[in-house]
Amino acid sequence: MSTLAPLRLLREPWNASEGNQSNATVGASSGWCQGLDIPNELFLVLGLVSLVENLLVVAAILKNRNLHSPTYYFICCLAVSDMLVSISNLAEMLLMLLLEHGVLVMRPSIVRHMDSVIDMLICSSVVSSLSFPGVIAVDRYITIFYALRYHSIMTLQRAVVTMVSIWLASTVSSTVLITYYSSNTILLCLIGFFLFMLVLMLVLYIHMFTLARHHLHSISSQQKPPTTHRGGSLKGAITLTILLGVFFICWGPFFIHLILIVTCPTNPFCTCFFSYFNLFLILIICNSVIDPLIYAFRSQELRRTLWEVVTCSC
Repeated sequence: MSTLAPLRLLREPWNASEGNQSNATVGASSGWCQGLDIPNELFLVLGLVSLVENLLVVAAILKNRNLHSPTYYFICCLAVSDMLVSISNLAEMLLMLLLEHGVLVMRPSIVRHMDSVIDMLICSSVVSSLSFPGVIAVDRYITIFYALRYHSIMTLQRAVVTMVSIWLASTVSSTVLITYYSSNTILLCLIGFFLFMLVLMLVLYIHMFTLARHHLHSISSQQKPPTTHRGGSLKGAITLTILLGVFFICWGPFFIHLILIVTCPTNPFCTCFFSYFNLFLILIICNSVIDPLIYAFRSQELRRTLWEVVTCSC
């Protein structure tokens, strides 16, 4: 799969000379360094699945008034972000296929304009898809540690301000990224943002898990005879592992790719890693497929509304 700018230009480093790039490519041109040949159909299928999944989540939240709360609004925004990932992927794929097969003939200026629009969608979806999992983590943290004050802390007005701020920041940052995509400073800012969100989620969820274990131990120590709640602790550990594991596995390789572009653009090992760029894109799309399963479909109320939406549409 060939990609449009700026993702096409993130595939390989631009800050290495042509001679160094060719030498590194020759040194890494054998064996497993050839990368993976991922069919275009896989991108299309995953994009369609993600689009339908997240569209159902948005429809269910809008339909059920019981879900009109800051928590579910944040989940709805995450679904919209994942939809943007799917839409931008599908639009990019269809545009490339139509142009490559001569079905669609357009002037270069129009192609560049369409390319810019798709780039805007891609970059905005990346930033927002990284932001809203962190916002959801903060919301859950407030729910647990400030339960009695939750509605005074997380008011609807503050939730709206948070959502609007993230979308505005995503739009502005996408514009900056498209304009200065060849700058290492921009890449370092993007990498730093990912690491910040990862550390934020890690700290908050581990703190929540520790509190849950403490409560379980307190309850068991008050019972006669004392009982253990290994099932609850195991369930919490599994949930924590899934949340953080999926986030890192799906986004980590792409940002490791960016780190290597900045730090070792001509190293043969790094060049090997660059050859798997399409796999990293697939993982990002997979994250859009998995997010509804983690954040939305675990809610019984949302699942019931989702079933109503599906049956009514049928």
